Amino acid sequence: MGATPVLVDIDPVTFNLNPAQIKARITKKTKALIPVHLFGQAAEMDPVLKIAKEHGLAVLEDAAQAIGSEYKGRRVGSLGDYGCFSFFPAKNLGAFGDGGMVVTNDPNRYELLRALRAHGASPTYYHSKIGGNFRLDSLQAAVILVKLKYLDEWTARRNENAALYSRSFAEAGLTEKFVVTPRVTQTRHNFNSYVIRAKERDALAAHLAQHGIGHAIYYPLPLHLQECFAYLGCQKGNFPESEKASREALALPVFPELTREQIEFVIQTIAQFYRSQTA
Repeated sequence: MGATPVLVDIDPVTFNLNPAQIKARITKKTKALIPVHLFGQAAEMDPVLKIAKEHGLAVLEDAAQAIGSEYKGRRVGSLGDYGCFSFFPAKNLGAFGDGGMVVTNDPNRYELLRALRAHGASPTYYHSKIGGNFRLDSLQAAVILVKLKYLDEWTARRNENAALYSRSFAEAGLTEKFVVTPRVTQTRHNFNSYVIRAKERDALAAHLAQHGIGHAIYYPLPLHLQECFAYLGCQKGNFPESEKASREALALPVFPELTREQIEFVIQTIAQFYRSQTA
């Protein structure tokens, strides 16, 4: 039988877990903490690591969206016991198909991961653990190796696009009253997504669609209200910040090839929407 997850609410500024809520949720059954570096910004790791050490817990960093991001000058995925990355095609470093990577600095954990990725065998054909076929396909690995040398350049372009968005929203008089732009709180944000909080979010999303502007809602239903986690017994209102974010968050295009003219068109279209709402 699998482990039962225990959830905590998010920080309203970063959308990452709120470390202040962790201790109250730890029980004698707790084995690990899993901070998610959401949208590319590192979670507040110092308190997470401190709490984990105090309680003898492993730390598994979900860095699927955050490759290349940093926390106090250190790359995410290298701070905890394990770092998990995704090479899904839509990620900042994407393959041609599904793929991922788990990293660790611990030799014993490394050997365990090597065994688990190949049906738990170590050496070959001798199985001390039950694993699976989790090996990265050679073709996907080749794609990643070619694209890796461009990652820093792409990250810089994403940051330039994000800065232009935030500056343009402010200049258009849209911030705070209608739109809250992302705040960079760590030393390096890879802007996997540029996520704003928007007044009348769903109507704005429909308006963007009418004008051919790509967008996404991350995420329309928080984890504690998902059907698959109904057995946890969570109710609406248990995690108010997550629920509020699910009503307001809207991701705008931020990919490296995005042009200044395209960003200006996005801003103009959003400004047009709010002018029509207040007319």
